[in-house]
Amino acid sequence: MRNSAIRPALMMTGLLALAACGEDTTRTLGFTRDAPDEFTVVTRAPLSLPPTLGDLPPPRPGAPRPQYTPPAVAAEAALAPRAPYMAEAAQPTAAESALLAQAGGPAPAGIRRQVDEESLRLEQPDRSLVDRLMFWRDTPPPGVAVDPARETARLRENAALGRDPGDGQTAIIQRKRSSFLGIF
Repeated sequence: MRNSAIRPALMMTGLLALAACGEDTTRTLGFTRDAPDEFTVVTRAPLSLPPTLGDLPPPRPGAPRPQYTPPAVAAEAALAPRAPYMAEAAQPTAAESALLAQAGGPAPAGIRRQVDEESLRLEQPDRSLVDRLMFWRDTPPPGVAVDPARETARLRENAALGRDPGDGQTAIIQRKRSSFLGIF
């Protein structure tokens, strides 16, 4: 009697543990129902034979079908057809043109990569309790600190003399050196 009650309880516990393993297991066992995605349903044009086969263009292997319209384009055309009230791309105003001219030439080629690298260096992962106990002092921020007053003076001097803003040494703030192996 006792054995007969344990076996179904163990089976149910095993099934519940297996179902709790993840969404894939519950889907595999059929516990979830997935409705079709109505936005990915694609209609294909019916096949038709032209009246004369001589009107057909010669086939091009690997080329897309000439009557094929991607589903995203077809959906956009159905939901938002081109209307006469749609604005075309406007020419930049005089103020926008002046701002772009004052900004200088195009951005350097690797600017996105450089910004991404700098952002990654600034990110600090959460430190665990052991890290906080072992390394109780905060690490200095990465990079160098620029002295704003001296740097402004250098830039103004370069502008007054007609030199490039990048000429000369950037004024940086020297950090204090810690004494006795960094403990004090």
